Amino acid sequence: MTARLLTRWTGAVIRFRWLVVVAWICLAVVSAIVSRGLADRSSSRFSVPGSETAKAEAILADRFDQTPSGSFILVAHGKRIRLAALERAAKRATAAVPTGKVAAVRRESADVASAFIVSELDPEQAKSRTDELREAAGTIPGARLYVTGQPAIEHDLEPVFARDLRVGELYIAVPIALAILVFIFGTLAFLLPFLFALAAIPTTLGLVWVAAGFMELSSMVENLVTLIGFAIAIDYSLLVVYRYREERRGGGSKEQAIVRTMETAGRTVLFSGTAVAIGLALMLAVPLPFMRGFGIGGLLIPIVSVVCAFTLLPALLFLFADRLDRVRLVPRRLLERRADEERGLWVRLARVIARRPLVVAVGTAALLLAAAAPVFALELGPESNKGVPQNIEGARGLNVLAGAVGDGALNPTEIAIDTGTPRGAGAPAVRAARGRLVRALEADPEVADVRFGEGRQYVDRSGRYLHLIVPGRHEFGSSEAQAFARRLRAEIVPRARFPEGVEVFAGGGPPMAVDLRDMTYGSFPWLVLTVLALTYVLLMRAFRSLLLPLKAIVLNLLSVGAAYGLLVVVFKWGAGEALGLTQTEQVGTWTPVFLFAMLFGLSMDYEVFLVSRMREEWDATGSNERAIAMGLARTGRIVTAAALVMAAAFSGFIAGSIVGLQQFGFGLAAAILIDVTIVRGLLLPSVMQLFGRWNWWLPSRLARIARVEPSPLGPAVRPAAEPVGS
Repeated sequence: MTARLLTRWTGAVIRFRWLVVVAWICLAVVSAIVSRGLADRSSSRFSVPGSETAKAEAILADRFDQTPSGSFILVAHGKRIRLAALERAAKRATAAVPTGKVAAVRRESADVASAFIVSELDPEQAKSRTDELREAAGTIPGARLYVTGQPAIEHDLEPVFARDLRVGELYIAVPIALAILVFIFGTLAFLLPFLFALAAIPTTLGLVWVAAGFMELSSMVENLVTLIGFAIAIDYSLLVVYRYREERRGGGSKEQAIVRTMETAGRTVLFSGTAVAIGLALMLAVPLPFMRGFGIGGLLIPIVSVVCAFTLLPALLFLFADRLDRVRLVPRRLLERRADEERGLWVRLARVIARRPLVVAVGTAALLLAAAAPVFALELGPESNKGVPQNIEGARGLNVLAGAVGDGALNPTEIAIDTGTPRGAGAPAVRAARGRLVRALEADPEVADVRFGEGRQYVDRSGRYLHLIVPGRHEFGSSEAQAFARRLRAEIVPRARFPEGVEVFAGGGPPMAVDLRDMTYGSFPWLVLTVLALTYVLLMRAFRSLLLPLKAIVLNLLSVGAAYGLLVVVFKWGAGEALGLTQTEQVGTWTPVFLFAMLFGLSMDYEVFLVSRMREEWDATGSNERAIAMGLARTGRIVTAAALVMAAAFSGFIAGSIVGLQQFGFGLAAAILIDVTIVRGLLLPSVMQLFGRWNWWLPSRLARIARVEPSPLGPAVRPAAEPVGS
């Protein structure tokens, strides 16, 4: 967007300011109303379309009337359990579940029995029936009855997500953000970022609600959009409002100050939002609905925030900024001391770094590499029952069942065999191969049992399909269970020597965990390279430099690597238990991908904020050292405040009770704090001191391709035709 276009656009927004404000109010209110139904359109399940697991699930659904994600388990716990009473309770429960059928009733141990209710409902339909099913099942004599299964657990988690969101937002993110903004602004102008957030977050949630009608979204998307949306909204509005105040102090009319602000800080927000969007676009390219749902939620956050920054924010600045600035909340002496940039903390820090740039660069890089080193111990796995609050009924029921049959029985491997012809299951060659398969399974150390379902749960009506259930000894996401799934497909099934034309599909828990991991990371390296290339081109245009974009990418990768390493230390090695975090052997399969996408985009925020302002100083003075010092002086306080607000927002995830969100929130908060202190405060200025004039070099040929003014190495540099500062 050119400076001339920005000027015309900002002038139009100021001219129609009340219309813009009213439009945003209406949009936010309508979005807030419709997004209240977002929970009913979301799910916590992982689906892997096109995989072997998906093919096995399709056979179970079509031929055996089993949709695992839409099925319930009744678990009875007591000393005098009568299977007949449990079966009657299960049949009563099926009245509340359309297409529901009692698949099996069996005694699991001396004091535990279970009844499986299968259905053809999708997860959203099934979880909405949970309360009715529990009421219909009632009680049975001499035992405690639990209703569990995936739809019941999803139903039980809805209030947990709502509570975690309330705690994270109202009790952590908002109070900390309030304190930081009051300290930074020192006047009632701190309210402007909150008004920005009140418009951007509901609007984003409304768009997510619309997207949920067309694609599968995770139950965690609402938490994600609210907390991260709050952080980004504060981030962008803080930058713009702070620059506006600086322009007002420099003289000129209110309208001129707003126009200049949008030409500088506005352009920075545009580049920053685009960088965040590029990082999050990575999620949309992962071939998994769960990940794409996260991607669409995350992608909408910066888009809505940028649109809000270019429309609502100029109107708010014109209407309220000067009035709010008249009401001081911090003593004038402190405000005046902050305004003295030449003797401020950041200038002094830059001068210290300038004296020993190599020592600072090597020391901080070594520290980041040491933090990243534990990444080699990182283990990935899907979310499990241990990752949700253990006090909900669905989790308690599964724990009772696990105590009787073992963790591996909760999500067993399910083998679907397609013989290719009706009555093919009875063919001698198929029966012989099935026998070899069963014997090989029983000999495997990971297999606890091989079950043949009752009646139609083993052979379908046509006699073409067979169904075997193989409970393991370990939980389905464990490394042992995943190794078994790979062994089953690569060795055990081929050695059974089924006749030509017979297809064997391994699905269920462990194979799903393997497919989820393979599909997530199969194309991940190429997607990362694509994001890096696009980001480089964007930053080359923003900074008008050949080296600075490359430096930004390398520093961001160091931040992400350190975050991965700290995840291992805190969660796998148990260092976070003292803080109330749950120790787990594995990190969620989706967590590293989403951390990379979010961190790579969000870290670019601060890179663009800092380096764009340094670029302004270089264009004006031609002094690399002064550009670094004044860039830090004029943005260091803003970047630090924005990072603290963002870290506070992410801490809302850490305070929650879902282990996957704890890992995600900790990784984001840790990486942002590392980025704004070690990377942006020390490593970036030290590396830029070492590069000297080469920081600002952009050959004429590349400048023409990027459509920006070339940047020569000479000491006298003309001011940029289109300022990109903050």
